Amino acid sequence: MQLPYSEELNIGYLSRLFDNTTNCYKFFWFQAILAKLNSEHSRFTFDELINEMIADAWYMVTEYHLRLGPLGITDNLEEVVKYIFDIYQFPSSEKREKIISFLETTEDKKIRKYKVDLTLNVPYRLQVPFYDAININRSMWSGPKQELTDEINRQKRLMYYFLLIGGLGTVIEVDSLWAEYLNKHKEILKGWTQLKLIQYLQNKNPSVPGIADKIEPPVARDIDRVRNYWKLIIQIDPSLHDIYGDVNLSDKIISVDHFVPWQYVAHDELWNLHPTTRSINSSKSNLLPSWDYYFDALGELEYKAYCLKIENEMVAKEFNRIAPYHLNNQEIRNQLYVDGLSEVEFKTRLDHIIRPVYESAKNCGFREWVYSEGNCV
Repeated sequence: MQLPYSEELNIGYLSRLFDNTTNCYKFFWFQAILAKLNSEHSRFTFDELINEMIADAWYMVTEYHLRLGPLGITDNLEEVVKYIFDIYQFPSSEKREKIISFLETTEDKKIRKYKVDLTLNVPYRLQVPFYDAININRSMWSGPKQELTDEINRQKRLMYYFLLIGGLGTVIEVDSLWAEYLNKHKEILKGWTQLKLIQYLQNKNPSVPGIADKIEPPVARDIDRVRNYWKLIIQIDPSLHDIYGDVNLSDKIISVDHFVPWQYVAHDELWNLHPTTRSINSSKSNLLPSWDYYFDALGELEYKAYCLKIENEMVAKEFNRIAPYHLNNQEIRNQLYVDGLSEVEFKTRLDHIIRPVYESAKNCGFREWVYSEGNCV
């Protein structure tokens, strides 16, 4: 991706910002600067920027279970998010503003320690591609920060400089020319940073689908087409029951459930969707239904819908209407929805499609769930 040109600034240095990136901190630190910077504000404390980083990582870690660091190595950004989630019980979909407000006011010493650890390297190392007129030896990186920042501040045309050294109260100021450039091209630079972050996360989460959909807070999804499809099927066959609570669906306002949670699959493919009640869907949330308890029931329900697609003209018409939106893998469509399958053949094929996704989600930390009177057990 080509970054916008500037006659006054060395954009080649900027383009190398994320070279040799071994952890996630650079992406989140630069993204935080972009988010806070505007025409009136170009000075920020470490604490302000770290709060932005934690809020940016919140949904990735709590909602989507993404790993932010290399396997087997503790990632402080991931760990502080998990700590806050576990101890303070904020929901995974908590509003960003509430997370920031909490971080600004909390006196939790462990959170403060996490924050301090996050500032040990990235504020100083982010701009390494720019350091062509200074010499920072190994001992200086680990030595007193005042000595390090004095040397860094000698470099001309940095994006930002250090004005005050004082732990989380340390202040940086974005250079005026860079502030103008970053503000002018903010959306392009945000997209560039997100592209680099997606590539990094794909490397750290190789079995996780839909990474590009998991770097922003969850958005409302439109699955009304699928809901209407199942409403038609239930209307034609009022004997259909929900797979979790064995509740007859003919007189219920139905919800559409993702068998393997959307937070993992990040898609609305028909083979992973089935009807349930609102209360049961709310109880399940983003948990994994027990395979041993529920897959057979899912297979039976999906097979009944498959048979009606073949036998009933109205269902066939509705299926063909929604398929372009909810069957995006032609191979799966040919494999699972071809006419003439027996129930055993259909369930075997469905098993081969869903089980690898299910096991991968389980390996990524999604907990198993069994329905019991609206509770998770």
